[in-house]
Amino acid sequence: MASQTVNGKAFEYALLIELYERLENITSVTITKNEPYQTAKGFFDGFNEQDQDTFRITASASINFLIDIEPRLSNGISEDDILILELVTDQAGQTGDVRDVLIIRSLQKWEIGISAKNNHRAVKHSRLSQKINFGEKWLGVSCSQNYFQEIKPIFDMLTDLRAKDKSTKWTSIENMHETVYVPILNAFRKELLRLDKQNPNIAAENLVQYLIGNQDFYKVIKGKRKVEIQAYNLHGTLNLPFEKIKPKAKIPKLKLPTRLIEMVYQENSTTTLLVSLNEGWQISFRIHNASSRVEPSLKFDINLVSAPHTLFTNHIFVNG
Repeated sequence: MASQTVNGKAFEYALLIELYERLENITSVTITKNEPYQTAKGFFDGFNEQDQDTFRITASASINFLIDIEPRLSNGISEDDILILELVTDQAGQTGDVRDVLIIRSLQKWEIGISAKNNHRAVKHSRLSQKINFGEKWLGVSCSQNYFQEIKPIFDMLTDLRAKDKSTKWTSIENMHETVYVPILNAFRKELLRLDKQNPNIAAENLVQYLIGNQDFYKVIKGKRKVEIQAYNLHGTLNLPFEKIKPKAKIPKLKLPTRLIEMVYQENSTTTLLVSLNEGWQISFRIHNASSRVEPSLKFDINLVSAPHTLFTNHIFVNG
């Protein structure tokens, strides 16, 4: 079984190729053959013909739909108005840009992006440690000294365990959930609620922007025999007309939250917090250890549980 990364990159390549082939006879279009392109092509080429066909058929279905709702894909001002297709480096994600595929028309000062997902919906995998100021990194507002003092004993314990023996496994920690996960999650919960209270409007909005990205984009999720397209139209840059040509469907602007309503443990769980915000946003934070060996940091698997009803979603069923 190919890894999530390999599948994801191969799907990005399939989207790029399908876009190019659909548009090359309609408009001036070019592919930037950068390093991410070469990597993704290598992964795609590593699949057998049947798997490659599945990637391409799924990509093709989503591209057909995007061409209908984004008239600027197939319409240029002139021959010089070249549509540039490129894959993004993974570093971009660290600055809050979650897009994998960029589609640019410099002459129109227009670009849209696609976040390509293969069978998974996680939005971020962020870490917590003694040194990480999640408030500053995620929300632009610093965590308090109290928070760092609260998590210090737990991370100190983990640092000591690792210093004694680098091969120490997490399973060797007695009552690990109660000893490690719960106190860290409690401190995290308390701090996030405090940051929201002290920074009304800012914390909730920045949290969602950090998680789903600071640029508008389409998320294309490849499933088994189907593809789902979601439109994250936060700033109103998606779904624009081209001169008199209007999109074939209307995509509403997505409302960002302004406040955190509650933050509770998921039922019967010691690892997952559910964060509910206004405007219909709900996010789950599941904490886990990234490797089997003890290290003084923990990882979050962060998922969007529910989005506002204004989130445009379209399911397309695919043969193949």
